[in-house]
Amino acid sequence: MNQTGKEKNPNLKKISGIKMKSIGVLMTCPMHKYLEQQLETHFNLFKLWHCNSSITEFLKTHQGNTIRAVVGDTNIGADAELIASFPNLEIVASYSVGLDKIDLRKCEEKGIRVANTPDVLTDDVADLAIGLILGVLRRICASDEYVRIGKWKDADFGLATKFSGKSVGIVGLGRIGTAIAKRAEAFGCSISYFSRSQKPFANYKFYSNIIDLATSCQILIVACALTEETRHIINREVIDALGPKGILINIGRGAHVDETELVSALLEGRLGGAGLDVYENEPEVPEELLGLGNVVLQPHVGSDTVETSDAMADLVISNLKAHFSNKPLLTPVI
Repeated sequence: MNQTGKEKNPNLKKISGIKMKSIGVLMTCPMHKYLEQQLETHFNLFKLWHCNSSITEFLKTHQGNTIRAVVGDTNIGADAELIASFPNLEIVASYSVGLDKIDLRKCEEKGIRVANTPDVLTDDVADLAIGLILGVLRRICASDEYVRIGKWKDADFGLATKFSGKSVGIVGLGRIGTAIAKRAEAFGCSISYFSRSQKPFANYKFYSNIIDLATSCQILIVACALTEETRHIINREVIDALGPKGILINIGRGAHVDETELVSALLEGRLGGAGLDVYENEPEVPEELLGLGNVVLQPHVGSDTVETSDAMADLVISNLKAHFSNKPLLTPVI
């Protein structure tokens, strides 16, 4: 027992007495090259994609008990099957802020620590949200193409829509939602939000009903975490409330939006436009979206800048080093 009366972790002496380089870390899929290099430098790195991203294939050539840490991301995290396959797993370090690809309940049951990379990616994702708004309203992609294919020589491009002064509704006023709100305020936009509860720090109008939020705003931005409660939170009713002049921006997760309903609304003119960085079945994108001029599409690159990707990688490494040195995690989830 220690001074607080709590039982000590029986692995602590073992952890402190071994070299970091011998610790088996499984990387679930290709991520940032710098992260991969750092993991190879500091740990004994295994790459799941070298076994066709199959746990079964991996276990044919590797001992499951050698893996003590898993590094996942928004593509492949740590589901129940993966967790059960590695009896000595101690920590899951996510190269993302989202946790929807990690079975948190199973981790909690087994005493497995979980860490993610919040804060460091907030600015980039918020920047992209504003970029998507401008891209849709000012038709930046369409006008760029107009110049490139020589049409400007024949006629002016035509009018777009102003962003400044629009009413902006945000679904989820967490770190990223708040950062988006501050940026939109700089454009003179009025801000309102929907969240599980009213935020005491926010001076923005709060809606306890997402339909009411969608009805009241011209631009609706999805910035909440993906949970069972928020899956398809943007459904037909919400889209219709936003209306034929409304713009939907999604920098959260693809499953926040009922994609079938979104496509229908855009094709039928029930929604004015959309800016999307995420999709339900990535990297698959509905074919119908590709030919629409009122839609701006990005390949899930919200946090993909060199600066932020390096900072996220450093945070993953720091969390792993902290855990295996018996120090507090820098960004603990569990």
